[in-house]
Amino acid sequence: MAELRASDRAPGLVLGEGVELPDDASIGANVVIRPRVVVGRGCTIGDGAVLGRLPTLGPGSSASREAPGPLVLEPGAAVCANAVVFAGARIGAGAIVGDQAHVRERASIGAQSVIGRGSAVGQDTTIGARVRIQTNGWITGFCLVEDDVFVGPGVVTTNDDAMARGEPELEGVILRRACRVGGGVVLTPGVEVGEEAFVAAGAVVVSDVPSRALVIGVPARFVREVAPEELLPLPG
Repeated sequence: MAELRASDRAPGLVLGEGVELPDDASIGANVVIRPRVVVGRGCTIGDGAVLGRLPTLGPGSSASREAPGPLVLEPGAAVCANAVVFAGARIGAGAIVGDQAHVRERASIGAQSVIGRGSAVGQDTTIGARVRIQTNGWITGFCLVEDDVFVGPGVVTTNDDAMARGEPELEGVILRRACRVGGGVVLTPGVEVGEEAFVAAGAVVVSDVPSRALVIGVPARFVREVAPEELLPLPG
């Protein structure tokens, strides 16, 4: 605890060396903010949140052992009650990390995106703007989630075909702009879901899904194209 100091800004708040909080930041009780955390104006940090945690890696972990950089919360971001956000992550302007959510080192969450209650985002994953990840989702390490994607509750992504045997190269999932992934879907390592595609609830995706395709089942199979009236307008 030598690197932390008590603060009277909020009950039970402890701050790492050099951490400065904007006057308009809202801070809950029993929050821990470790060194090298940058908190933007208008941010909200809920009760029991932990910011800037360093990873604890097992001997066989494939995660990078390089020291992560600072955690940055851009203006207006919210980290809710009992969420944990690691060092080296970036939470975009107006984004929300829900109660009990978990965001690993070097993950990036885009502006206005929402990480739902109890969901987790793995290391080195990039999530775009206006993404919605519902409750209890797992977005594994090394994924790419583009803007305006919807991920339903309980979705599982995977990145290791060998399941920790040997020395596999981890390959995350790619979710292209404005695709929709229904509740309880499982996506296997390296698959790509195309722009504006729709993956029905409970599907198991074992191969790439073309843009605007609607797929269902185990394994997921093509049914039809997404109707034009369901498409999102292109940004700008």
